[in-house]
Amino acid sequence: MYIYYYFRSGKYVYKPIMNQTCCPQYTIRCQALHFQTSKSHKKVLKKMLKFLSRGDVSKVVSEEEPMDSHIENAVACDFAYKGESHVSQSELTPLSVDHTERVENEDQGTGEKKEEGNVQKVESDSLQLHADIETPVPGEPSHSAKVVHAPPKPGKGADLSKPPCRKAKDIRKERKLQKLLQNQMCTVEGSQLQAADPVFLLQNSESKPNQPKTIEDFVFASLPDDARHKLEVRVVRSSPPSSQFKATFQESYQVYKRYQMVIHKDPPDKPTINQFTRFLCDSPLEAENAPNGPECGYGSFHQQYWLDGKIIAVGVVDILPYCVSSVYLYYDPDYSFLSLGVYSALREIAFTRQLHEKAPDLCFYYMGFYIHSCPKMRYKGQYRPSDLLCPETYVWTPIEQCLPLLEHSKYCRFNQDGKAVDEGRIKELGRVRVLHKRIVMPYSVYKKRRKGPSDEASVQQYASLVGQTCSERMLLFRS
Repeated sequence: MYIYYYFRSGKYVYKPIMNQTCCPQYTIRCQALHFQTSKSHKKVLKKMLKFLSRGDVSKVVSEEEPMDSHIENAVACDFAYKGESHVSQSELTPLSVDHTERVENEDQGTGEKKEEGNVQKVESDSLQLHADIETPVPGEPSHSAKVVHAPPKPGKGADLSKPPCRKAKDIRKERKLQKLLQNQMCTVEGSQLQAADPVFLLQNSESKPNQPKTIEDFVFASLPDDARHKLEVRVVRSSPPSSQFKATFQESYQVYKRYQMVIHKDPPDKPTINQFTRFLCDSPLEAENAPNGPECGYGSFHQQYWLDGKIIAVGVVDILPYCVSSVYLYYDPDYSFLSLGVYSALREIAFTRQLHEKAPDLCFYYMGFYIHSCPKMRYKGQYRPSDLLCPETYVWTPIEQCLPLLEHSKYCRFNQDGKAVDEGRIKELGRVRVLHKRIVMPYSVYKKRRKGPSDEASVQQYASLVGQTCSERMLLFRS
């Protein structure tokens, strides 16, 4: 099956020669059944839910939208680098809650000036560097360890009309307790207890950590009856084209054309209908409906995102017996604020998990190629857990084990077993199937009939790229 080693563009399938190309491209797959949503993924999913429910539009539009899922690591790496060269060990030690309280008490009691570099306590209970350092007012206590709502006027004390600052952790505990108290009765290990003891309720709830939300909890969350927008995802077969695909072809093409012109700066005459068809509609895959397969069948499809009755994005995917392969995504640039690149990838992972319920063998989500030497392509590594394919032994390796190797060399053999070899490597060159003068024959027969110089070297290279099994299924054209 080509999908393990190859990817396609229209009817063409391709595989890079890894140890020769300037930017090695490693096949990457996500283990969809064990997928873990990161903080940035949840942020994108929640942003979509808020937009659909209330019409909220993000104020900040990322210029490099597919990189949204990579922001966390980018910030972490930047801070780690700074820490090695500019930050002392004491600055890297996180403040505990007790330590934070002590700093606040010292601030309030003595009014002494603290060192610059305000540290604020925020909703996420993490310590963040405050970019806007507040200039202390002479004679006033420093607020370096508190969230400052508004600085008091010079010569005056704190504004007593405003409520005192409270810790975010205390606020969350209070909200949690209020939710627990809403239930008049609670059950603990089979016995009933009146929900009148707040301390017991809080301790009991904390002893049972909340289960993390699954991707389905976000993707298939119910919307209020008065939701501002309606999003519908339709899967239509693109090859051979279904009636639904034909009916929406022009509208889909117009979204593609505008995407290419705005996002990729293509001239208007480049994204033609013929180019669109060759690139994203034609496919070498045959449609197949297996008894134990998904209801939509196997083959090539367009996953259309309809917002309020119009197409705003299209994900081109291949559905195969063991995986869903992402081919391409294009979207209406007017909706870039929704981070549709990340959102569609998450939807496709959820789609893979959904197909798995009917087709148990279908459990992986292929994301194309991971190119570590290209920073803009590293975002694919943020969909965890994921694996990279060893370019020499074709064994899947967890990406966490691959990244340190790729930091030292663009091309790497991930399999650390020096004796391991490609089990599917070519063993009998003579069994390679050849198409010559409309006749199918093994290479051993063609070689005897061939006139002129030997082409064994090129056939050997071809066979080494496709492997023994595929070389006996595919036809190598010889003129």
